[in-house]
Amino acid sequence: MTIKPIYCYIIALAGFFGLFALLMLWNTILSPSTRFPVALVLLVAVTPLLLPMRGLLDRNPRSCAWAAYVSLIYFLHGTAEAYVNPDERLYASLEVMLSLMLFFGTAFYVRLAGKQN
Repeated sequence: MTIKPIYCYIIALAGFFGLFALLMLWNTILSPSTRFPVALVLLVAVTPLLLPMRGLLDRNPRSCAWAAYVSLIYFLHGTAEAYVNPDERLYASLEVMLSLMLFFGTAFYVRLAGKQN
């Protein structure tokens, strides 16, 4: 039994769009920042995720690899936030889970899609 690359790609897309939605909701509705403007927080939080988006949607292996690297930023942020801020531990845990979905989905997609060619 072999795993098809499309399954890994679907997991990566679920992690990507879930992470995008979580960051948008977390920083606007669920727990907006009181120290910084919401627009600035969104710009800093969401922009790195948008950089490999076009290539990820086109299934470009190089962009998928970059999306895996970018997801590690969100993994680090989620783990640090879960450790430091117990009030937002649920959101941070979701961020960790979604970033891991994006990381492993894109990493396995690149590996399995490369074996088929």
